[in-house]
Amino acid sequence: MSRLVITNVTLHEGIRDVAVENGQISEIGVGLPTTGAEVIEGRGGALIPGLHDHHIHLHALASARNSVRCGPPHVTGPEELAAALATAPSSDNQGWVRGVGYVETVAGLLDLAALDRLHARRPVRVQHRSGAVWFLNSAAAAAVDLASGDHPGIERDESGSPTGRLWRADTWLRERLGGAGPPDLAGVGAELARFGVTGVTDATPDLAPGSLVHLIDEHVTGALPQRLHLLGAEQGTPLPRPTVTLGPHKIVLADSALPDFPTLCRAIRDVHLGNRGVAVHSVSRESLLLFLAALDETGGHPQDRVEHGAIIAAETVHELRRRGLTVVTQPGFISDRGDDYLDRLDGDDIDDLYRCRSLVDAGVTVALSSDAPYGPTDPWSVIAAAADRRAPDGRVVGPGERVDHAGALGMYLAPPEAPGKSPRTVEVGRPADLVLLAESLEHALTDGSDAVQCTMIRGEVNYHR
Repeated sequence: MSRLVITNVTLHEGIRDVAVENGQISEIGVGLPTTGAEVIEGRGGALIPGLHDHHIHLHALASARNSVRCGPPHVTGPEELAAALATAPSSDNQGWVRGVGYVETVAGLLDLAALDRLHARRPVRVQHRSGAVWFLNSAAAAAVDLASGDHPGIERDESGSPTGRLWRADTWLRERLGGAGPPDLAGVGAELARFGVTGVTDATPDLAPGSLVHLIDEHVTGALPQRLHLLGAEQGTPLPRPTVTLGPHKIVLADSALPDFPTLCRAIRDVHLGNRGVAVHSVSRESLLLFLAALDETGGHPQDRVEHGAIIAAETVHELRRRGLTVVTQPGFISDRGDDYLDRLDGDDIDDLYRCRSLVDAGVTVALSSDAPYGPTDPWSVIAAAADRRAPDGRVVGPGERVDHAGALGMYLAPPEAPGKSPRTVEVGRPADLVLLAESLEHALTDGSDAVQCTMIRGEVNYHR
């Protein structure tokens, strides 16, 4: 790999040049030699470590790019939803319509009959914006033979007939659909690089063998250049290179079907016995308390973490600190749907929603992430949401939970194996996962992703404006 020199960039110590060789920062100084080197002119812009998205769903994000939006702000009522489904292009060669982002305020809690009234001509599957449930119309149910399915997430009425609601059964549904397999990730990789994201933690639980192989292959071939940290892979999964790593094991505490206490404790113990932590999906007070009680029974692990922490009661904050848990949260949901939260949730829930400042003040380790495609992908918009807590209509959601822009950025700069810990820095010997901004860091934090001029991953330029 040839020498690369990024000239006239702003670091903490002032204007410097930064040289990169063999995927690492090899030298930092003033007036570094550029003969024979590739040169990128920094023009005084800030150079920072690449951002790491600590919770994202890569295959779902790629699929969402070819899906019709079925919720606010694009669709707000049943007539708009019917029109969106009627005009949606097919998502595959079998005529399926794939919808995402649905919420009950549009047309209620969908089932077979309700979705048939909106669109019956083609097979339709619509995903709730939480990602927890798919709604199928009759044509779709027939196409996957839903009635014969044995997945526990297939909701049935009193007569045993499917309602058309399919809970947390993405892998089962994908297998029934057949087709060409997981979607190409090149578009996702390019989009993330444009935002300055150089690493991702895929938080998809229980990755099917085909999905896992595809994720790793897309990284190895360069379609997904970002470093890849996996929560849904089994212990002992072969990892082909150091840029693919294994994180804590994802456990979903779905409020629609919380596990019984002994079952949860057994699952946590089994993971801990392999010297691995757990990353527990929790979006309610009840699920979080269940997890904390289970840890009291099983004991903890340094890698244990809470995914989302959507609602954390005030009295629970210090319990998180006492157990040394990290919270990987997504304030981007505030900017994406905060008006809906304000209109639909109780006041107590609003006060406890996507905490940041109170966790930090209590000494809880906090990392930020997107949860894309269910939340906004752009990390700079998530940073802005953490700092201003503004809903789409301008109202503020939990002003006491604001953190400053620089602090929010730091929550994107920690390494994948230590979310929320000390941010990575631009230093000699560090991997050259770097983002060159077109201006000062202070201005970039308010200008957002438009300030990203160049993104390098392991010394290779993956985006250059």
